[in-house]
Formats: sequence, structure tokens, C-alpha cells
Amino acid sequence: MTEGILEVEDSSFDTDVLTADKPVLVDFWAPWCGPCKAIGPIVEELSKTFGDQVIFAKCNVDNNPVTPSKYGIKAIPTLIFFKGGDVVDQITGMVAKSKLEEAINKVL
Repeated sequence: MTEGILEVEDSSFDTDVLTADKPVLVDFWAPWCGPCKAIGPIVEELSKTFGDQVIFAKCNVDNNPVTPSKYGIKAIPTLIFFKGGDVVDQITGMVAKSKLEEAINKVL
């Protein structure tokens, strides 16, 4: 897994994301998804910029079906921002880096 990005699974989601002491951005993705591959490097860049303030995580929807269905994810990539265990923002599809930065700043 990429440095600075946490790989979360159904079994670790509550611990890694919902009880985290800072906001968490979870990238729900799959290896076969083209837009997921395109947004991945942007998320990695942002993790270098905001990594001390936000936890960046990825969840492979193929290997972890429970969590995506719990949050009603119908399309990927879907990025969900959690703060204090609650969903505070959600972005679906390929978006510009500036839009992600804006969303991160809103959560901080």
C-alpha cells in the first residue's frame, strides 16, 4: 500500500475510521476501475500535504463488500469524509484536485 495511506477493511473500519482522533478521508475503489486509478495519485498527493491533519484511507470494494453497502455506495470512486465517526461530506466520481482540497479544508 502507498505510504501514508491506510488500507481499511470491513473488519478494521470501525477502529480505523469511526474512532479516529482526526478526520478521515476514505477512498472507496477497485483495481479494475479506471477513474479510481486516475484519482489515486491525487489522493496520494493530498495525503502528503494534509497527512498530519487528516487520515487518508482506501477501501477496496471488491474485497470488502460490507462497508460500501453500509454507506450506500453505488459508484466508484467514492470519497467519504468522516469526522467523529460521522459522514460529513461525500464526493463521487473523478474530480479535480482543487475540489478535493476544498472538501478537505471544509472538514478541518
